[in-house]
Amino acid sequence: MSEETAPADTRRVAVIGTGFSGLCLGYHLKKRGVQNFTLFEKAGRIGGTWRENTYPGAECDVPSALYSFSFERNPRWTHKWSEQPEILRYMDHCCKKFGLTPHIKFNKEVTDTAFDEEAGVWRLTTADGETEHFDVVISAVGQLHKPQVPEIEGRGSFQGKMFHSARWDHNYDLKGKTVSVIGNAASALQFIPEIAPDVRTLNVFQRTPNWVFPKEDREYTKFEKWLGSTVPATNKFYRFLIWARGEGMLYPLMKQDTPQWLRNRTRKQAIEYMEEHIEDRELRAKLIPDYPIGAKRILFSDNYYQALARENVNVLTDPIARICETGVVTANGATYSSDTIIFGTGFISTDFLTPMRVTGRGGQVLNDIWRATGAEAYLGITHTGFPNFFMMYGPNTNLGHNSIIVMIEAQTRYIMSCLDELKERGARWLDLKAEAQKAYNEWIAARMKNMIWTAVERSWYLRDGRVTNNWVGRTTEYIKRTRQVEPENYEFAT
Repeated sequence: MSEETAPADTRRVAVIGTGFSGLCLGYHLKKRGVQNFTLFEKAGRIGGTWRENTYPGAECDVPSALYSFSFERNPRWTHKWSEQPEILRYMDHCCKKFGLTPHIKFNKEVTDTAFDEEAGVWRLTTADGETEHFDVVISAVGQLHKPQVPEIEGRGSFQGKMFHSARWDHNYDLKGKTVSVIGNAASALQFIPEIAPDVRTLNVFQRTPNWVFPKEDREYTKFEKWLGSTVPATNKFYRFLIWARGEGMLYPLMKQDTPQWLRNRTRKQAIEYMEEHIEDRELRAKLIPDYPIGAKRILFSDNYYQALARENVNVLTDPIARICETGVVTANGATYSSDTIIFGTGFISTDFLTPMRVTGRGGQVLNDIWRATGAEAYLGITHTGFPNFFMMYGPNTNLGHNSIIVMIEAQTRYIMSCLDELKERGARWLDLKAEAQKAYNEWIAARMKNMIWTAVERSWYLRDGRVTNNWVGRTTEYIKRTRQVEPENYEFAT
């Protein structure tokens, strides 16, 4: 029986979050005849990280043609790399087109979910104290929505304006101000060029430089938009080319056994791009990383180096000692007076489910398990002892070389396969066998030894020296492993 003609599924399904993962799940749940599902959203509108991050210049670091659903390719993108407002409009379009809005409960943050083994159901509790029961719970809360603000001595004493890039104050005018930016990774790389022309002085406090390559962004021509609309195969082919570039050119840089000639060539290209826009030798030296390309997130920008080369921009590499009432004090005793401090310090990405508490069989709490041993899950999707609980964008499913949308669609396909297996067996729930999880994570650990991410001591991929975020292979390998559920790895309760 085809998915389109499948009879209605009466199971109650809860999806927590309405970012790309939540919308993808909603689309496929409806397609499979599951009508009794609810998407819980903590805010007043959908969007996830694209709702939260509205700083100037916010955009995706993956070309739009691939940072979109395969089932809703968009020939109307205005640029090769889309900015936050356009991505959010695309998500709104998908939500409306696929009839997901009636399934969403807005301003409902899930704080606790616990499994009742006797009844075989999950109890969800929201921040307002309400509870509901569901047969299946899917966490789609993402990794990049909890701002990371470093605990710097004296932070609370600063008398000026201070905020994180993910909580940008659009009512605050930066024009003519002396601004200190702490952090210079993906978010800062995007907003620094936007604010540099307006501020009086911009001090960029850099702990670690980044490997940056040109985006070569541009607007789509009218002909390209027409062609994409009238000949959909061209959109599909272009999407394939972007994906193939990540698999064939970027993924090898994630491995330690990559041929040295390839590393040398890529390094040379990155340095030549930097030198094209940075003439000052002292500044050049500050901007060349001392770690291999790929060990941290590879960044893309057409205007970052140009911004750093401005006369009103200073790149400072002395460690920050503290924050005082008037600005930032570095370890060498220098004080940089500031009207404004902006944290471009990223997100708390290794806690995954925080602040939601998840309690499974026997009263075990997933948050506590991960706090003690580090986050892990089978395929990043299921965890032993937590029946009918699934995760999107879970442990070891992040990418450093390709679009996370590819992984999201693979994870959704796997979860739908699990639901189909439950329905076919007439089972109430399935629970991953402990031996399956152990074997899988031993395999992850063995593969991880050959990945370049362990070549650095600090990155948002790492927690206590262990890489808990990234997938160890190409997306083709993950897609193959998640094509359908393996019943032998699960215990079923009827």
